Amino acid sequence: MTEVVRDAGQYLAVVGSRSRDAAYLDAIEAVLVQRPELVHYRVLFGPPRHQVLKDHLLRLVKIRDPHDRSLGLKTLHIGIVEDDPGTPERFFCASESTAVVPIPSLTSSEAFDSGGLFEAAVAERLIDHARQVYASPRRVESDQALRDLPTVRS
Repeated sequence: MTEVVRDAGQYLAVVGSRSRDAAYLDAIEAVLVQRPELVHYRVLFGPPRHQVLKDHLLRLVKIRDPHDRSLGLKTLHIGIVEDDPGTPERFFCASESTAVVPIPSLTSSEAFDSGGLFEAAVAERLIDHARQVYASPRRVESDQALRDLPTVRS
């Protein structure tokens, strides 16, 4: 997933509420600093499961103002699909050229350390999916909105 992030040139779509790998989250922050024109979608399904993800989201709005349109378009989108037991959580990380869809671990009940790697055609569809999902949830694109989110685990 970190390679998908590092290779993103136009779009980076990350969907899910369980991210907690520091290197992966740091890579997202670094690529947003390095590529101001990169459009980033982050869609949560329910509140962040871990404080490390909430802290990451707070850093994102410091790196980029979600309301800025100085490049002609919005480049940071953060939304949350409210916790609804009828709505399954989705997990993926996609750029315009590749995507990774994590699956539950084959060896642990808590981890998502396995996944499928997909090439451009599927990656582009997943970016479209992230856009469509982002269109309906509540926006959490301010420091205060993110601070108000609970975390499921510390």
